[in-house]
Amino acid sequence: MKKSTTIKLLLATVFAAMFALFMVACSSGSGSASSASASASSEAASSAAASSEAASSAAATPANPVLRVSTTTSVNDSGLLPYLQPTFEADTGYQMEVTSAGTGAAIKKGETGDADVLLVHAKASEEEFVNSGFGVERIPFMYNYFVIVGPEDDPAGVANCTTAADAFKAIADSGQTFVSRGDDSGTNKKELQIWEAAGITPEGLDWYVNAGAGMGATLTQAAERQGYTLTDKGTFLSNDAKNSLKIVLGEADDMKNTYSMIAISPEKWPDTNIDGANAFIEWMTSEKASKLIADYGVAEYGEPLFYLLESAK
Repeated sequence: MKKSTTIKLLLATVFAAMFALFMVACSSGSGSASSASASASSEAASSAAASSEAASSAAATPANPVLRVSTTTSVNDSGLLPYLQPTFEADTGYQMEVTSAGTGAAIKKGETGDADVLLVHAKASEEEFVNSGFGVERIPFMYNYFVIVGPEDDPAGVANCTTAADAFKAIADSGQTFVSRGDDSGTNKKELQIWEAAGITPEGLDWYVNAGAGMGATLTQAAERQGYTLTDKGTFLSNDAKNSLKIVLGEADDMKNTYSMIAISPEKWPDTNIDGANAFIEWMTSEKASKLIADYGVAEYGEPLFYLLESAK
């Protein structure tokens, strides 16, 4: 009996030891599981935070995401608007549909309700557009210069002139070829103003060529004919014509070229995307866009192609 009791005590001791080891193992496993669970929770939280951050950094899609921009060829052909477009779309969620033509045709799209916002450069026409109720407000924000370009040897002696009117007189007196856009664009309107200031009516004269085309095509004709033409500086510097023509008169007092934006009036055209137009104007006059505009052209041409008006900074 004594021997049986001893065996029972021994078995009880062994069992207690085994149970204690089992509990320790369970506790360790539970700790590992808790650690793994905590790690998984942490990763999930991080992932959720990253997703939230990505979602907040992407612009929400507007109710009406398509923005119709009607602009002049100089803004498009110089590459400025294509350069700005991806950043604007990423920042605002709007998708730009851009049409470019001479300022007269660009403004006409606003009059017919086929645009939401204009970006053009003909002050008198812009003011008439707004005064007629088609536009909300004319907002000038940047400028560059019209320049007169011509053959390398400058046979009319334009480089000796101080104003565009004097330069046009020199071209007329020399009978050298002058190629006009002739397309009712902002550049064409400016050209006609200069001829008027010079007291000359060139239409119909042998040396005066009416291209009836955009700035790029007009520059091509001027290069082929080795003639003169009036162009905005930005388009000329980004055009192949610079290889055979040169700027013979630039940045004269009567050659400043101001660009403005105008939102189409929803009172005139109720379906206009006025929210998109306002977003475009706000973004284009923002610090971010101003920096992009100021930098455009510097790396390639050693100077910006457009400058910001002080009031727009």
